[in-house]
Amino acid sequence: MNGDQRPVCVFDSGLGGLTVVRELMGAMPSENIVYLGDSARVPYGTKSLETVRRFALEDASFLVRHNPKLLVVACNTASAAAIDILRDNLDTPVVDVIRPGAKAAVDFTDGPVGVIATEATIASGAYVQAIAQYAPEREVCTASCPLLVPIVEEGRSDDDPIVLHVLGDYLGELQRFRPAALILGCTHYPLLAGAISKLMGPETELISSAKAAADQARAMLADLPVQADGAAGTLKCFTTGNPQRFAQLGQRFLGGKIDNVAFVGTDELEIR
Repeated sequence: MNGDQRPVCVFDSGLGGLTVVRELMGAMPSENIVYLGDSARVPYGTKSLETVRRFALEDASFLVRHNPKLLVVACNTASAAAIDILRDNLDTPVVDVIRPGAKAAVDFTDGPVGVIATEATIASGAYVQAIAQYAPEREVCTASCPLLVPIVEEGRSDDDPIVLHVLGDYLGELQRFRPAALILGCTHYPLLAGAISKLMGPETELISSAKAAADQARAMLADLPVQADGAAGTLKCFTTGNPQRFAQLGQRFLGGKIDNVAFVGTDELEIR
């Protein structure tokens, strides 16, 4: 028995989505995963919603060629800008990271909720709307953190003085708001969880949208049902950037070595 061996396909603007892959591999170790990191065009979070929608459709179009049984939009910015468009245009079931993250936060606490994310994600209002669907009266405070993605992509750690300085500036209003839960609304942010937790204090629980999305993906595969079983699954990565750099820095996001990385040009992402 080996179940449905079609891959689960995942895309993000760069390396951050590997935190979702890490959670997927932990939750569903038999699944084959194909990942696309659009590192040549990172970050998505400072670009217009129209541009992000185009990029998301191109990323999905490339991954659909691998015959996925499930597509995971690991990019919060793309989830905010394009999730409905992707669901309308694809035959493949799609999981985003925003709604699972919002539900995890309101399930955790009855108290106020904070959200940190990219400029585009915050501007879309997607997290505020998702939280309101689950808990209409919930107090929410949001903060955009535009420099965090490039900082993480540079390989800086959460004890770096530059990281602490930038976070201290971004988190000021949230520190005064004192949320019971803080959603890390970008898949890069778990790598800065230590610094974020230090600045927010022990009374604020950090909610990983990556883990919440992986939990939903597992439940969706079980419901369909199209799970793989048996041997450990494989991971194949594509990047529009430098494959060697992707493999090297990606280990920090994935928590393990990345052996299989291939280059794909942005021209190859064009919708067919």
